[in-house]
Amino acid sequence: VGLVRSEASAKKLMAKTKCSLEEVVITDVTHMQFEDVGDDSQQNPWPRALDGTEAMVICTSAVPQISKLSVIKAMLKIPLNILAKKKAINFRDLVFKYKPGQYPEMVDYVGQKKQIDFAKKLGVKHVILVSSMGVLDPNNFLNQIGKDKRGNGHGDILIWKRMAEKYLCLSGLQYTIIHPGGLVDTESRKMELVLDVDDALMRNEKKSISRGDVASLCIAALTVSGGKSISFDCIGKEVADENNVRSPEDVLKEFLETGKTADYRLGPASY
Repeated sequence: VGLVRSEASAKKLMAKTKCSLEEVVITDVTHMQFEDVGDDSQQNPWPRALDGTEAMVICTSAVPQISKLSVIKAMLKIPLNILAKKKAINFRDLVFKYKPGQYPEMVDYVGQKKQIDFAKKLGVKHVILVSSMGVLDPNNFLNQIGKDKRGNGHGDILIWKRMAEKYLCLSGLQYTIIHPGGLVDTESRKMELVLDVDDALMRNEKKSISRGDVASLCIAALTVSGGKSISFDCIGKEVADENNVRSPEDVLKEFLETGKTADYRLGPASY
């Protein structure tokens, strides 16, 4: 069963995966309300298709919208930038904002906490959370999205994601937390997956990964985790022969044997 935020997203998902309407739930995770349903209650406020669910994959995230005015201003600067032998467009000049009520605090923290609590109510055994790499860099530009030049506003998406991760770690559920690098819409299974922890991969020149490869890692976590909880970073690395790329299952199984996992004593303190 897939969860989406809007009817438009549901239609896209159904068209792409050929799933049925019964396999899609449309809801705003920031407003999920199941707290009043007791464990012994006969009520069933969620789709019955979710009964008996053994695993949950959480990949919800706040999505910023680009300011059209900032695009216009950036375009007007192009001739001057070229004359000054600078990059035609300085992407730091572009302004991104979140829709009201869809801020990182609400979606990436409150919304993910609600999903984790829902997983416990459903009796889910294993939660996979797709988060993001880069939280150990206090100056990461992703945290500035949604803020003004004085640092005020609704930003800090990586910090709110980290807080949700910590909540999952303390939930008592088995978890797999995946921190992908920059997500790209390239074909999956064409790059070698590289796993590590604590932003060590941020030192790489290329830090991207196919969305399809992240999805494959989620599935691999369901099959090879062996009851272990783990939190790791991941990127893709170009290889000479794309036909010899190892499977996500083999890569994850090998990494699990190292015993490595993210150190949650590092990074920003909770709000």
